[in-house]
Amino acid sequence: MTILCEPAAGAGQLSPAAGSAVVTAADLAEAGRLLAADPAELLVVVGPSIGLDDALAFAEALRVDRPAAGVVLVREALDVVVLTQALRAGVREVVARDDRTSLADACARSRALSAQVTGVVPRPRAEERRHGQVITVFAAKGGCGKTTLAVNLASVLAAGGARSVCLVDLDLAFGDVGICLRAEPVRTIVHGLGMLGHVDVTGASSLLTACRPGLSALLAPVEPGDAERIPASLVGELLAVLPTMFDFVVVDTPSAFSEHVLAAMDASHHHVVLTTPDVPSLKNLRVTLDMLDLLSYSHDIRSVVLNRSDSKVGLTMDDIDRVVRSDIRAHVPSSRDVPISVNKGNPIVLDQPRHPVSEAIARFAREHVLAEPVAAAKSSKRWFR
Repeated sequence: MTILCEPAAGAGQLSPAAGSAVVTAADLAEAGRLLAADPAELLVVVGPSIGLDDALAFAEALRVDRPAAGVVLVREALDVVVLTQALRAGVREVVARDDRTSLADACARSRALSAQVTGVVPRPRAEERRHGQVITVFAAKGGCGKTTLAVNLASVLAAGGARSVCLVDLDLAFGDVGICLRAEPVRTIVHGLGMLGHVDVTGASSLLTACRPGLSALLAPVEPGDAERIPASLVGELLAVLPTMFDFVVVDTPSAFSEHVLAAMDASHHHVVLTTPDVPSLKNLRVTLDMLDLLSYSHDIRSVVLNRSDSKVGLTMDDIDRVVRSDIRAHVPSSRDVPISVNKGNPIVLDQPRHPVSEAIARFAREHVLAEPVAAAKSSKRWFR
């Protein structure tokens, strides 16, 4: 059963999308009484007529009192500020009032997460420890679509639960993985500070958030100032433990060579370097490749991906090849459907698996990640840093 908190005038429109067994509540006080009367209830849909501040306070209290229960918030329209506030308060997903399909999908995902107990990732037994691959996605210029590629690549590799994947948001100050997946940031990497020096499987598991079947995430901090508290050594410890728990660990990075990024590069079996067909991005790509060479990272573990490859911006492929001087292993086309999927919080490879963007990312994963052997560990160049 689902509790739909919305006055009767609007409840009738939302009720069909909320599920087959729905009980309505005119306000949050009544929703609270219904929750108290049914300890097994795990989903509350808060309609657009309920004030935002009241809805966020309700979600924040519910996260503490009943952590397995989820809140799906319905608003008249999606707004980035509202999305951020909702995630901080513990709301599972935010959907637009007129998008009944997204509401039904959000309710289904929330019930699935509740069934797993929110944010709890099963710990592998010693005999089940994996030797997973670490894949770091990097672009030296912001706006290239790096986070979108990382999220979709991780979703492709998870294959609906066929493989286990952890997506690490290493953009500690401005990470967007949580928003892209509508993941509730109850625990983030900042909660690992107390484990520094002795991170193990149990500790790493406690930091993860379950997002989709087979896909978990280690989210970036949400509070201002927390990013500066996280040392690169913690990143190194986590990236040593996570591959023993997952088949693949995909790391989304900020657009700068920091100590944290270099720690991820050191731990990686595959570097995915992203660019777009414009002069500033290509210039930064050339600097990035030269830096990776200077740090003696192997060419064999490197893949250059050209995003928005079909953009008509006055550059030919010959122009791009002259700058890159390296094989481009994937051409991902541009599409307005990509930002739409981001706003919906559902990766395009899951939302539209036959879309040209989805097929390009899936082909890259199939030919250059799944098909290639795991590379040997790299030597660290900390003397240079």
